[in-house]
Amino acid sequence: MMRAIIAPPALSSAAITELKAWLGVTRSTEDAELTMLIRAGLETCEGFTGTMPLQSGCEQVLRADGEWQVLAASPVQAITSLAALDLNGQRTALAAGAYEFDIDANGHGRVRLTRPIDQARVVVVFSAGMAANWEALPDAIRHGILRLAAHQHRARDDERKADAMPPAVVAALWRPWRRMRIA
Repeated sequence: MMRAIIAPPALSSAAITELKAWLGVTRSTEDAELTMLIRAGLETCEGFTGTMPLQSGCEQVLRADGEWQVLAASPVQAITSLAALDLNGQRTALAAGAYEFDIDANGHGRVRLTRPIDQARVVVVFSAGMAANWEALPDAIRHGILRLAAHQHRARDDERKADAMPPAVVAALWRPWRRMRIA
């Protein structure tokens, strides 16, 4: 199972202010739409780069076995808990000695059980993301998200303009941050 965000990142007013300045928007009537575009830009950035831009609380369901399993999101900042998950969705916290976890230098988190359990699945709760807040994002990442949101805002009435995702100028900003995975 892919990761699920259980605590989305707090998006500061600075992000909206920067996007409004880029677009030349002065009224607050479009703030909700612009916020959604920035959040969509964050998701697109993660899909393109393979890295979560802003730190979020996440969880992921994995097999309950002794093999090392890599978490889907990166960079992982902390792995906070592991719980057994039964067929009814009930969680039972695992004792600290029942599992091991590791976060490598590249921010890839991985977990494994050290002893068998009765359930077939475990749920891992962790936090991941490269920056704690909007202002701490690297300039190229932040600027790419803004340009993508502005592009989507301008193309909202013309589907032909919204075809290439992300636009070449945004991809050029994000390309140095892109992590390639070998499947």
